[in-house]
Amino acid sequence: MKHKPKLGQNFLVDDRARHAIVAALGDISERTVIEIGPGHGAITDLLAPRARRLIALELDHALAAELTFRFREQPQVEIVQGDVLDADLGALISSGETADVIGNLPYYITSDILLKLFAASREGLLARAVLMMQREVADRLSAAPGVRDYGLLSATTQMHAQVDSLFTLPPSAFSPPPEVYSTVLRLHFAARFRELGVDAAGFDGFLKQLFAQKRKTLQNNLRAAGFSADRIGSAWPGSIPAQARAEAIALEPLAELYRALASAEPVASED
Repeated sequence: MKHKPKLGQNFLVDDRARHAIVAALGDISERTVIEIGPGHGAITDLLAPRARRLIALELDHALAAELTFRFREQPQVEIVQGDVLDADLGALISSGETADVIGNLPYYITSDILLKLFAASREGLLARAVLMMQREVADRLSAAPGVRDYGLLSATTQMHAQVDSLFTLPPSAFSPPPEVYSTVLRLHFAARFRELGVDAAGFDGFLKQLFAQKRKTLQNNLRAAGFSADRIGSAWPGSIPAQARAEAIALEPLAELYRALASAEPVASED
């Protein structure tokens, strides 16, 4: 198997692992599944007979051609050559339905792919995903407030989905072996913006402001973002300690702070 490092290619060769990954999606007999980065088809082979429809997005021209030939007599399988970050997921999915996603995410664009999936889930296009990624990134996605790994990616992910950490694979499960361990997560997409009374675009931007400097307190990050001390003080909820940092606070109090700041009257210096 040829390996192209620039494409982040580490092919799954552990048979038990590939069966476990596909099983984590559950019953897909009536589902459309989008596979990200099928490679040589280790997981594609298992998905094809199970899914009602399978769309495999492969960046590598040679691998896409290989898969197109292999699955040429299986009309439920569609191989799409291209970058998942450029793909129009809405155009791939039939109108009125949702799809599931599965894939081994390239380490260097994991966050970008996740943000694309979150945006698609807000549009009602995706229901769940089973994703393999670098263990350290997976730990951040599933981390709870107050622990070292909790940060902007944790908060953003947990605003969009319920995260279940399933299992971790050693480098030997891949060819060639990467230098890191990989963890498989299952995401059930269920955005919390309406539940928490915040708008998606505004609150996403607000979280970026709060986590802009991790070592700074919430109040210092807000002042750096242009909020006056008076406005912050008038909006500050009692559920958040005055010197708290963003990584120590759950999403509910942060949403409360966002709503309070939005309703607080701005001062002239902020216009």
